Amino acid sequence: MIPLKNLRPRVHFPYVTLALIISNFIIFFYQLTLSRRALHTFITTYALIPARAQLALAGTHYTLAQGFVPFFTSMFLHAGWLHIIGNMWFLWLFGPNVEDRLGHTLYLGFYLLCGLGAGTAQTLFSLGSTIPSLGASGAIAGVLGAYIVFYPSSKIFTLVTLFFWWFFARLPAVLFIGLWFLVQFLSGVSSLGSAASGGVAWWAHVGGFLLGMLLVSGMRRKQPYDYYNYS
Repeated sequence: MIPLKNLRPRVHFPYVTLALIISNFIIFFYQLTLSRRALHTFITTYALIPARAQLALAGTHYTLAQGFVPFFTSMFLHAGWLHIIGNMWFLWLFGPNVEDRLGHTLYLGFYLLCGLGAGTAQTLFSLGSTIPSLGASGAIAGVLGAYIVFYPSSKIFTLVTLFFWWFFARLPAVLFIGLWFLVQFLSGVSSLGSAASGGVAWWAHVGGFLLGMLLVSGMRRKQPYDYYNYS
C-alpha cells in the first residue's frame, strides 16, 4: 500500500515538519558530496551502532559521547534516494496533523524523543551488532503512533497493490497504519535470531510507534474540528 494523500486538512502551517524535512535533505545532499571513503567514515561516526553503545557503557574503546550521540544524529542520515524520499513523504503526510494537535514546540520534542526511543529499541534487539543503523523512520513511526491515537477514523487516499492488481481506496487511518505496524512487527519477529546483515531496522519502527502511542495516550480529547467529517 502506498499512501498518496492524507484527506484530513491541517489547521496551522507545519513549520516544524517542514524544517525537519529540509534538515534531512540538507544532510543527505551533504552526504552526496562526500567521496566513498569519506562517506563511510561519516556514516560509521554518526550512525547508530549497537556494539559501540555497549562498549561505551563498558568504558572500553569508545567514550559515552561516541556511543550515544549517534542515537540523535542517526535519525538525520539516509542510505539513498528511495530511503529519504519514502521517509519524508510519510512525515509530510502525517506530521502536520500531529503538529496541529501537539503544537510546534511540543511536537519537535515528541519527534526527537520518539527517534531516541526507536534507536534504543533497535539496539536492544540487535545487541552486539556492528551494522550502522540510520534513518528518520523510527521517529516518523512515533508520528504514526500519535496519528492513530488522535485521528483513527481519518481517511488516507491509498494506492493498494495486490500482485498484478491495483486500485485506489480511501482507507481509515486505523486500518492503514494498523496494517503498516503489523508488517513491521511480524518482520521484526522473523528477523530475530537471523544472521547479522544490513536491511530494515524493524524494531526501530516498532519501538518508535509504540512510544509515540504511549506518549500521547492521555491526550485523546476531541478538538472542535474533530466533530466534522472530511472527504
